Amino acid sequence: MSGIYVNDKLTIPEEDLQWSFARSSGPGGQNVNKVNSKATLRWTPKENSIPTSVWTRFKVLGKRYLTSDGSVLIQSQEHRDQPQNIEACRKRLAQMLRAAFVVPKRRRKTKPSLASKRRRLDEKKRHSQKKQSRRQKDW
Repeated sequence: MSGIYVNDKLTIPEEDLQWSFARSSGPGGQNVNKVNSKATLRWTPKENSIPTSVWTRFKVLGKRYLTSDGSVLIQSQEHRDQPQNIEACRKRLAQMLRAAFVVPKRRRKTKPSLASKRRRLDEKKRHSQKKQSRRQKDW
């Protein structure tokens, strides 16, 4: 494999990815006790390998995957075999980075129109009158 393709602007080379494997707690029957199917991916981004704005958004979106030294740590043990768990880790990292590349829309402040204010107040009056008509009258 040549690395993780994120988009046209970013491809993570295979040399930057560090893999470790352990016994999984997931499905697998007796096989789970003797096969290292859990995959752990560790990626430490190099300086200037990822745009600063994207990295800032990634730190917010994927903060549960970040370690104190700035590495990204992703684990997968949802499948029974190691190659599928490796692919799941790769997909999750690419998906999170793609999400970080999307620049959020800026919110523009707006005021409610005069007509919408009137409609709201009219609805409040109607509701209030409905409640008043249901009250017990003290004759």
